[in-house]
Amino acid sequence: MELATSYTPNEIENKWYPIWEQNGYFKPSLDKTAPSYCIQLPPPNVTGTLHMGHAFQQTIMDALIRYHRMKGFNTLWQPGTDHAGIATQIVVERQLEAQGVSRHDLGREEFVKKIWEWKEYSGNTITSQMRRLGASCDWSRERFTMDEGLSKA
Repeated sequence: MELATSYTPNEIENKWYPIWEQNGYFKPSLDKTAPSYCIQLPPPNVTGTLHMGHAFQQTIMDALIRYHRMKGFNTLWQPGTDHAGIATQIVVERQLEAQGVSRHDLGREEFVKKIWEWKEYSGNTITSQMRRLGASCDWSRERFTMDEGLSKA
């Protein structure tokens, strides 16, 4: 076996992260005798992409979760994203403006559909970025603030 002359993180990380996730290494142990340790990820807004502040914050949370996991704690890092209502509306309105269309031209139902399309696109970008950072969240528990059953207005 020959060692590479330089470290290639993409090759290594793209191989191992999916294996860790598929094997459930980021899920709580559910050992009732172990102490619990849980962090609710402050949900990033679906208005764009993560920035260095998010990366810094998530690195600290990830280190704490991994430390407690290695100490035998029943750990959960709960991921999710926030709808950021007005901010998301503005992002989608600007996209429509660039196409020469207003939300009023679309009507409420079609405009809401466009917002959900943006949420899918942007939310997937955010979770993809977090995975690239190596965040050891329990992705099976990922939530969105507008998910059915989480909030009622």
